[in-house]
Amino acid sequence: MTTEEPDTAGAPDSGAGYDETVDVLVVGSGGGGLSAALKADADGLEVLIVEKGAKYGGSTALSGGGIWVPNAPAQRRAGVELNPDEVVAYLKTITGGLVTEQRLRMYVEKAPEMMAFLEERSDWMQFIWKPGYADYYPELEGGSGQGSTINVPPMDTRALGPEENELLEPLALAPKGIWLGPMDLRLFYQVRQNWRGKAVLLKLIWRMVRARIFGDRIVTIGQSLIARLRLALKERNIRLWLDAPMHMLLTDPDGRVTGAVVERDGAQLRIEARRGVILATGGFERDMDRRRAELPEVATDWSFGNPLNVGDGIRAGEKVGAATDLMDESWWFPAVQWPDGRMQFMLNERMMPAQFIVNGAGERFINEAAPYMDFGHAMIEGQRAGTVHIPCWLITDERSWHRYVICGHLPIPKVPFAPVPTGGKVPRTWLESGVVVEAGSWDELAAKIDVPAGTLKATAERFGELARKGHDDDFGRGDSVYDNYYGDPTLPNPNLYPIGKPPYYAFRIVLGDLGTSGGLRTDEYARVLRADDTVIDGLYATGNASAAVMGRSYAGAGATIGPAMTFGYVAAQHCAQREPSETETIESTGGNR
Repeated sequence: MTTEEPDTAGAPDSGAGYDETVDVLVVGSGGGGLSAALKADADGLEVLIVEKGAKYGGSTALSGGGIWVPNAPAQRRAGVELNPDEVVAYLKTITGGLVTEQRLRMYVEKAPEMMAFLEERSDWMQFIWKPGYADYYPELEGGSGQGSTINVPPMDTRALGPEENELLEPLALAPKGIWLGPMDLRLFYQVRQNWRGKAVLLKLIWRMVRARIFGDRIVTIGQSLIARLRLALKERNIRLWLDAPMHMLLTDPDGRVTGAVVERDGAQLRIEARRGVILATGGFERDMDRRRAELPEVATDWSFGNPLNVGDGIRAGEKVGAATDLMDESWWFPAVQWPDGRMQFMLNERMMPAQFIVNGAGERFINEAAPYMDFGHAMIEGQRAGTVHIPCWLITDERSWHRYVICGHLPIPKVPFAPVPTGGKVPRTWLESGVVVEAGSWDELAAKIDVPAGTLKATAERFGELARKGHDDDFGRGDSVYDNYYGDPTLPNPNLYPIGKPPYYAFRIVLGDLGTSGGLRTDEYARVLRADDTVIDGLYATGNASAAVMGRSYAGAGATIGPAMTFGYVAAQHCAQREPSETETIESTGGNR
């Protein structure tokens, strides 16, 4: 491991007294932890949040900020109401029996309640629905072609005051003034297809100018969500300690978690938590030793997750007897890694019409526009089968380069000093890096990306045949409305168009992830479980510290943050319903099977 980590062994509560006593101790400051703290406070509990990093926000602050909440208040305000039983059926189908129905039903019931609570608790908590961004399997029973992804509006971080500089920032910051609201991104990708895309580009230019004149510091997506949650905490004077890592959980002789040892200003503080400890510490994506042990195909750190996420909370839970599940699983996301280590999502590019993706045998192996979890699984399974799939290569042509947004390149004439790549030529630095390859023929391209030339040419010919026919008979690309979202709306099939004349371009795709999704086993109340399904009294977990309620799938955009916030809310609600010294008697129905 490359990150120094605290000792997270559990320790018997010696009764030697406490330095601090609260009702609920929340460990971690992402969306799950902050939502839990707001709920605990609203229920009259004294709560303390501890965050090991110098900045708050966790993986949520680095994320796209979507929150998957079927029947959210924002949907209902728009006149859309989904059948909860059908949503549960959808989740049962995609999770394939890995998650108990009780846990799925709790999520479907409590997610809209959580969101309504936040809206009522603070004027900062504003949510908007993004209709049209379909669930990832909209054709299944209970899936929605309109989607259930909820976002927050952009905001100016100057409202945070002194806490502005403590908000965790993404590893790659957009240039000053460059921001896209929840409704802008799809249109931005259509900058060459319609006037609305061009209007978004003009808005971006105006925002850059305005930021320089008026000093706007606008944030969107995950940054805006965390900033709003932080302002809601400030309104209630809820304490948040930064630079305060948890070293271990404290337990009584019966195994009940009674608190934790937390480091602050160099001192080891014993903190009593009378109602419970809620672990919202994130996953273990930066613990490469453990990741390789769980899944050997993950040989390189290609994660978009929080650099501090090394599994502290998961190990602390294991030390007091917790079971884990899905530890080989992550929120996979195919990506490009640039030579400086910066990771870049490959999302809209995989829905682009004139492109296909090949493995080391020069063959297509999946619907390129498939949900990113499915794409990641296909890469892993192919690699295990003995053919190189990590990396694989996205292949396109010069026409696409001049027509679509690819890896952040804008298909507009060269703009001197533009903050993003522009112009007709692929940046020389991209080609020199080897991440992008240019070739004048299929033979040359095959040699450069080390795949069989004959197979690559046959794959290209077959793709061209399918594209001209307008239907992907081999993998069904374009059949789902999800596929179509970032496709080209000017085409009969937004996701299919023949590859044209050279030069051809190949982009190297690696197995990125948004974070790990395996963790502590929990039940429908977010209580942490032992291997025999008994509850560890006083201990809760949410977010990527817990085994995902989505199992090995992904319901729709925001299916990481939605459950994190929901089960943080559920955990706090359960804490409030218990007496401080009550012995746990509610029988658990189990979590992931």
